[in-house]
Amino acid sequence: MAANILVVSQYFYPEEFRINDICREWIKRGHQVTVVTGIPNYPQGRFFQGYSWLKGRRESYEGIQIIRLPIIPRGKNSLMLVLNYFSFVFSGFFWRLFTKVKADKVFIFEVSPMTQALVGVWYAKRRKIPCYIYVQDLWPENIELLTGLHNKVIIGWIDRMVNYIYQNCTKIFATSPSFVKRLEERKSASGKVLYWPQYAEEFYRPISAAEASKCIEPEAIPMNDTFKIVFTGNIGYAQGLDVLPKVAADLKAEGIRCVFYIIGEGRFRQELEKEITEEDVADMFCLPGRKRPQEIPNYMALMDVAFLSFADAPLFEMTIPAKLQSYMACGIPILAAAKGESERIIKEAECGLCCEMGNIKQIKETIIHFMQIDHEQMQRMAANARAYWEKNFKPDKLLDEMEQYMV
Repeated sequence: MAANILVVSQYFYPEEFRINDICREWIKRGHQVTVVTGIPNYPQGRFFQGYSWLKGRRESYEGIQIIRLPIIPRGKNSLMLVLNYFSFVFSGFFWRLFTKVKADKVFIFEVSPMTQALVGVWYAKRRKIPCYIYVQDLWPENIELLTGLHNKVIIGWIDRMVNYIYQNCTKIFATSPSFVKRLEERKSASGKVLYWPQYAEEFYRPISAAEASKCIEPEAIPMNDTFKIVFTGNIGYAQGLDVLPKVAADLKAEGIRCVFYIIGEGRFRQELEKEITEEDVADMFCLPGRKRPQEIPNYMALMDVAFLSFADAPLFEMTIPAKLQSYMACGIPILAAAKGESERIIKEAECGLCCEMGNIKQIKETIIHFMQIDHEQMQRMAANARAYWEKNFKPDKLLDEMEQYMV
């Protein structure tokens, strides 16, 4: 049965998040979708061209009705980020009182901040309709780790807010089995939690180097024998990329040449560039900036290995990052400086090699190991990655499962 779904997500088109694809798929399946979101400003920290507090506040995108709440852009510092988070909630508090939007169900797409979920919970309570949340960041754990904040009063307030949100949700979807286990430990969430992994859209696919080279300028990725390692996505503090300049310096000292392609933007980019300069390894890095997700398979096709890493923290052992599914869908061997869930999947799939988070020596030795693997074994890893994606992370299968719970 078709439903009228209200989606609450602080980030939405033209910002690149997977909720864009989920909403498009719901439209194709005959549902009505209205998205309550912010004015696009991620990751640059300023409003996208054509948007402001007055411009672009309502629009339609592929049949999806979009309502943009006035927010403060996230800027480049912690104060602006906090104001960005709370301005969405402040605007949402008043919006839910006066909106004429009528929905059957609420779906909250929760990447940080968790505060955005309040808008969806308030609306659902007021209308007495089911409310679902898709949890991709655990709070307050994520806040404590990334900010270093351990003030008991503030953390206690955040914890109570999280319990209020979970208590008022019908079902809670989580991105990893470890997240499910952690959430089930909360009385407010117990009995409601389901594992629903992130998927990679269908445009993530293996393509030939010849096909990819037609779409990318030759000078961007020289077609030579240099070993090429790619990282895609957010360049943030949580990704643990600070080790790469040191790894590159050690490789360079041993006369081993490779190039790291870091594709994306984020709050850590300037510091990463500074560290690359300090280690004198600029010739081993290429940072072409943010690319549209649809372009990523072309870059993958011209690389030898895809890199995945986290900062060294127990929370990230429970995390399955979205880029893992994207890498696997593109059929590329994976080098992961990760433990826990990511390591489990890569070993189950037999699609790459893993080493310790933040361990410069192990990452260097794993890169050297990859460079010594023969072509046939690399091809087997690539094929295994794609096969595992087909079996576990294919969009249609996962969306069918979601629909069973929501409609």
